[in-house]
Order: sequence, then C-alpha cells, then structure tokens
Amino acid sequence: MVSLEFLVTSLVVVLIPGTGVVYTVSTGLVQGRKASVWASLGCTAGIVPHLAATILGLAAVMHTSALAFQLLKYAGVAYLFYLAWATWRDPSAFAVDGTVARAGAPAIVFKALLLNILNPKLTIFFLAFLPQFVEPGAAQPLLQLLSLSTIFMAMTFVVFVAYGFVAHAFRRHVIESAAVQRRLRYGFAAVFAGLGARLAASER
Repeated sequence: MVSLEFLVTSLVVVLIPGTGVVYTVSTGLVQGRKASVWASLGCTAGIVPHLAATILGLAAVMHTSALAFQLLKYAGVAYLFYLAWATWRDPSAFAVDGTVARAGAPAIVFKALLLNILNPKLTIFFLAFLPQFVEPGAAQPLLQLLSLSTIFMAMTFVVFVAYGFVAHAFRRHVIESAAVQRRLRYGFAAVFAGLGARLAASER
C-alpha cells in the first residue's frame, strides 16, 4: 500500500528545481508546450536506469566504488558545461520569430535523457529513498519497489509538464523583447554551469 508520506515526500522531491526542471523550462520557453512534454518524457525516462540500479542492487556498487561514481559524475559535469557553453554561444536560443530551426522530438528526448542518466547522485538518492517506504516483512518487496518507482516517475512527468506549460505562458508575454531573450540565454547558461560546478564539487 502506498502511504501518504511517500506521496508527499515524492512531490516535494520532484518540485525541487534541478537540471531536469531547468532543461524542461528552457525548452518550454524556446519551443512551446509540445516540446516541453518531450523534455519531460526524456527526463522521466532518464530516471529508469537509476531506479533499475537501485532495484537490482547496482546502486550499492556505485556507492562503494569511488571510481565508478567519479567517472559518471564527471561525464555529467562535462555535459552540463557543454549545455552552458552551447546556450551562451547561440544568439538565437530564445528567439520567437519561428525562422530558426528547432530541435525535433528525438533530439529533445535524448538531451533530457542524458541529463538524468549522467547524474550519479540519483542512483544514490533512490538507494536511500525508496527502501524507506517498503513495508517491513512485505511478501513481495520487489513488486512494491516497482510500484513506488512507477508512481514516482508518473509524478515527475506530470510536474515537469506543468513547469513546461508555465514556461510557455511566460514566453508569450515576455520574450518578444530581444533584451529579455539575451538575459534569459545568459541566465540559463549560468544555471547550467552552476549545476555542473555543484555536481563537480559534490561528494557521494
């Protein structure tokens, strides 16, 4: 049985802005509601490997192996800095005139997928988070873990879509201004770089 405590805790965790939220919001601003849904889908799918690692016990290996953790961490850092650099350099990043070709759904999903896959903190988080809500002495703990994981992913998708839709509404009212577009571009580039720096400085 899913507890209210699990639902509330999961909602709080999902609502906290992180790399996935930043990417979904920036996608909603640039390409609209449909694109933000694809970004949300990619971010949610990026959780699957971490949940699978937790359920299969691979997270324990990640937790004890400094090399495995560091390799994945710095791959994630490099990708975040790449996003920061690409956003900073692209003067058309937040243009709304429709003349600039936008990324298609596969590219959006792939970038979002990488963001979450290359974050080793998620595996460690799920290792510590999910087992707390498995009933002691449960007859089928694996089935319960799968149920909790499915609910968490569904909540992630819904919340991220909401973030993207809000960003799209903001887009219509504000970023017709070239100056605002420029500030948003620099601002998102700085956020991606900051998230990369924080990940680089983090310990397990």
